[in-house]
Amino acid sequence: MRWALVKVSLAVTTMVVLAFAVPLGLVIREMARDRAFSNAEREAAAVAPALSITTDRDQLERVVASAGSDAGMAVHLPSGDGREALELGRRRAADEDIAAVRKLGRASTTGVPGGSTLLQPVALSTGKIAVVEVYVPESDVTKGVGTAWAVLAAVGVALILGSVAVADRLGVRMVRPAKRLVEGAHDLGEGRLGARVPEEGPSELRLAAVAFNAMADQVVQLLANERELAADLSHRLRTPLTVLRLNTASLGEGPAADQTRTAVEQLEREVDTIIRTAREAKPQTAAAGPGAGCDAAEVVRERMAFWSALAEDEGRKWRVAGADRPVRIPVARPDLAAALDALLGNVFRHTAEGTAFAVDVHNGEDAVIVLVSDAGPGIPDPEAAMARGRGSGSDGSTGLGLDIVRRLAESTGGDVRIGSSVLGGTEVRIWIQLDGRAPASSGHRQLRRRRPGRLAAVYNRARSH
Repeated sequence: MRWALVKVSLAVTTMVVLAFAVPLGLVIREMARDRAFSNAEREAAAVAPALSITTDRDQLERVVASAGSDAGMAVHLPSGDGREALELGRRRAADEDIAAVRKLGRASTTGVPGGSTLLQPVALSTGKIAVVEVYVPESDVTKGVGTAWAVLAAVGVALILGSVAVADRLGVRMVRPAKRLVEGAHDLGEGRLGARVPEEGPSELRLAAVAFNAMADQVVQLLANERELAADLSHRLRTPLTVLRLNTASLGEGPAADQTRTAVEQLEREVDTIIRTAREAKPQTAAAGPGAGCDAAEVVRERMAFWSALAEDEGRKWRVAGADRPVRIPVARPDLAAALDALLGNVFRHTAEGTAFAVDVHNGEDAVIVLVSDAGPGIPDPEAAMARGRGSGSDGSTGLGLDIVRRLAESTGGDVRIGSSVLGGTEVRIWIQLDGRAPASSGHRQLRRRRPGRLAAVYNRARSH
């Protein structure tokens, strides 16, 4: 918008300057020409009284010399009274031009080398017509025209520069509030709920800023209400959890009892985490800072140890690979554990007992891949499975498990893909970036472009295992 205003101002001012400066320059040139010929007419008129009184050569030469124009003036006297034609001064006009002026009896101008001449007829006492010739050099005709045109050009350039400067200031006055509005919208979209826009600038942008601030306040209020509702609903789960925890005390000893008690304790911790998070004044939307994250291998070993008991009860074979060495990732430990539990829970929920499964961790230079695969029937429509809230159509499926995994991967700039596993069933690949890039809407396309390099080696190695 700023440059558009500058261009419009430049075009309009240039057209206005040309519309006035060109005609004015032509008028100045005509005025200089009229001035030069007016001076020539005055010089010719100064000689006319002497010609009407006498035709004596000596007296006329003194008159011409007194006029100060003897080098540029000539007098042409006709013959008569036994006297031959007389010419004083330097002649420049042609004979036919002089004869035409005598015949017509009125002044005229004619072009000669280096300028023009004014031919002025004067009546003598004898009734004959004499012609006074005054030479007007081209320098006299254009005297002062170049300076005047230079002044006009300077004034025009100054007007154009001034209009451009004013348009630029006006553009800044309009663009700056618009940029602040864009920045505020970007900050609000990034989760900085305190972002507000100064209500200044043109009236339309002020109204837009007012509307944006009102919208931001409403968003903050809605999120606060939603957090309070989540906290209240989560708090209601404490009562049945307390009953479950008390009942687990009567289960006695054994792997199943220990597993049940561990699950209840974990559920209590998750509910407490939900309540604390919901009660916070601001949502946690910032990216993890340096040093944040967890050891993916340790989390995988821990969760597989938890699910292995249930796998043994159902006769499932399972395998873990790549978790024998530390693998640091920029993901919080509870988030990775929740994602693994969601995927492993899907395996137990949607495959028959005895179906084998595996978890593989592959560490690359700039990415970590976690593969969860099974030997079940597979997923017929992976895109539908990734859609939030669709579920699988079975009882108890909300479709949020894979969405939790997707959001975890995209928070690092990675992604999640569903395909066929080497076991014959479903393979869920979690691609976790290690370079700390913020998530972007074009993250999937960026990853596809980078895959032919180092990430491709990691991915292919993960597929081959």
